[in-house]
Amino acid sequence: MPRVSLDSLVEGVRRRETRAIARAISLVEDSSPTRLELLTQLFPHTGHAYKVGITGAPGAGKSTLTYQLIPRLTQQGFRVAVLAVDPTSPFSGGAILGDRIRFDEEFREVYIRSLASRGSLGGLSRGVPPAVRVLEAAGYDLILIETVGAGQLQVDVRYVADTVLLVLVPEAGDVVQAMKAGIIEIADVYVINKADREGAGRMRMELRNALELGGRPKGWNPPILLTEAVNGKGIDEVVAHMLEHRRYQQESGGWHQRRREQLEWELQSLIHDALERQAKTLTRQLFDAQTLEKILAGAENPFPRILEWLR
Repeated sequence: MPRVSLDSLVEGVRRRETRAIARAISLVEDSSPTRLELLTQLFPHTGHAYKVGITGAPGAGKSTLTYQLIPRLTQQGFRVAVLAVDPTSPFSGGAILGDRIRFDEEFREVYIRSLASRGSLGGLSRGVPPAVRVLEAAGYDLILIETVGAGQLQVDVRYVADTVLLVLVPEAGDVVQAMKAGIIEIADVYVINKADREGAGRMRMELRNALELGGRPKGWNPPILLTEAVNGKGIDEVVAHMLEHRRYQQESGGWHQRRREQLEWELQSLIHDALERQAKTLTRQLFDAQTLEKILAGAENPFPRILEWLR
């Protein structure tokens, strides 16, 4: 991208122009070098937003919870943005927007963006950290990151969020599945949604027992909250405990450590993307079509070529 165009794009982001923000996020989702040029210019204006990850199994009510959190947070003076990581179609490669339309109509001052997961394990797109930087540069100071409902594949949310909300529903096996997936250990606030259903109280007790047996390190004692997100019940308590966790992190020194882990994961992801792009080019250089045919026919061993390159 020409320097003038990049400069004007950065200016548009800083002025919080919706079109500029959308274009910038599309650029940083891509793995081309242009995104690094853009991030270089945006970096001085980033690093200040409070990031909240919302994760949980499909059908737990993550989107409804997000919808209820937004007005309560804006009323407290936060400038809110939402990044929703949606399943990627293996055929189209596009994000399924789902209920984002109702968000857009309801909250004009809130920026809502769906990101494709692009098949990433961990329930997160590697485009999330760069997209967060774009939103920070645009002046958003609280970013809700709703991760793909991928069951056991959500644990990477801890690398992009300062506070993680784990949304569960009072149904058999939910706590057990969360324990198997390793999600239990990464949550800072537990939300048992649809608490009007039978078994909510029992699940709360099971979860508390699981946390005690799990031997979590001393420090923050994660609350287990009951909500009915569809009608707003219990949402005020979720907000209160979110913000209390932020205060605890800042006062205990955990904030700096968490931010350092986030930065390391972000940089590792960027380098991984760059190396992956180079690996594709290198593979074509080492193994042209004729060589591939020889390998398939058993006439050539491919591995000495790789060993020679590594040396």
